[in-house]
Amino acid sequence: MSAVAKTTTTAKKPSKRTAKTPKLLSGGNPKIAKGDGDAVVQQYIAAMPGWKHEVGVWLDARITATVPGVRKAIQWNSPFYGVEGKGWCIAFHCVSKYVKVSFFRGTALDPVPPVASKIEGTRYVHVHEGDVLDEAQWRAWIAQAAVIPGWFA
Repeated sequence: MSAVAKTTTTAKKPSKRTAKTPKLLSGGNPKIAKGDGDAVVQQYIAAMPGWKHEVGVWLDARITATVPGVRKAIQWNSPFYGVEGKGWCIAFHCVSKYVKVSFFRGTALDPVPPVASKIEGTRYVHVHEGDVLDEAQWRAWIAQAAVIPGWFA
């Protein structure tokens, strides 16, 4: 009788992420490769976790509807929105407890968005879970931001 060596195989756990699901960085910010166009921005928004996804969809729809021919891109793991020849005017980014919306020339908006920045001219709005967003105010900020010279990267 011959001895048969008992082999043990360790089955790998199935990955919770597929190749199509981006890694989430700190604060739940999706890691998306730099790129131009709506497709990469939609990939970012689709990967935004939980309630932040709804905020991303809402912002993208308002910006797209308010700024004809808006230019979109992913830079520094954030969606950027701008106007050809005028630069970037708006971006957003997932942070642990809110979505940080950046207006690159925010100090020129009326009213000025509420959160100050260390970057001259930039102002932020922090959107928290459950916030009720003032549609008219957001459209006004977006429209104003689109007509003033933005930030060039």
